[in-house]
Amino acid sequence: MSLFEARNIHKRFGARVVLENISLSFEEGQVSGIMGPNGAGKTTCFHVLTGQHRPDRGEIVFDGRQITGLAPQRIATMGIARSFQIMNLFDDSVVIENVMLALPEFRARRRSILAPVFDDAALVEAAIEVLEQVGLAAKAWEKATSLSYGERRALEIGVALAARPRILFLDEPTSGLGTEGIRNLAKLVKRLRETVTIVMIEHDMRFLFELADRISVVHWGQVIAEGTPSELQSNAWIRRSALGELADA
Repeated sequence: MSLFEARNIHKRFGARVVLENISLSFEEGQVSGIMGPNGAGKTTCFHVLTGQHRPDRGEIVFDGRQITGLAPQRIATMGIARSFQIMNLFDDSVVIENVMLALPEFRARRRSILAPVFDDAALVEAAIEVLEQVGLAAKAWEKATSLSYGERRALEIGVALAARPRILFLDEPTSGLGTEGIRNLAKLVKRLRETVTIVMIEHDMRFLFELADRISVVHWGQVIAEGTPSELQSNAWIRRSALGELADA
């Protein structure tokens, strides 16, 4: 059984149908991709999968448990984390504090949540371990605003990883990155796949085809093709479309 499944998902906003009978499944230990042209429904699909939007019909199952309609905060506690296309960091805080505030140990403090976090050696150590995963341990005590754009992307992923998820959803992770930043991000994804299942929406087809084990193509609010990168490159519809040109790039 797949780690995560979406079954026959429908979503509309007023008279506009955005998702129609979407079904997706993501296997544990794999990198899965979602691609498609602008306006295809990819971002709405991601929002539904991670609890930002409730589907009008259909169901979402994580590790055999029904999570359809649960709040994002509840979903996060179950082992699902995500990044956003627009980064959401505490810029006035140091790098390590961004990660510490996302740790389950910090949330468990409850009444002592306002106590100085840096006095807790266990919290600091746990945060450093996360920063080592994303290559930012050396900048732990710098302000988040001092990081380069690519490093900020890595920090956002670190914040998501701090929750210790089993599955990590990445929304357009290469957005705004240059060649070097994309190269570093690819290395990071390759390291992370050893410990967490990853699902990515991505417009950079070269990046996605290099990293993903399996890709779903969304268009007109539906899944129109699925397969490995090599299978999609030989798909007749993909090859006739603009996506085919990107896939061959």
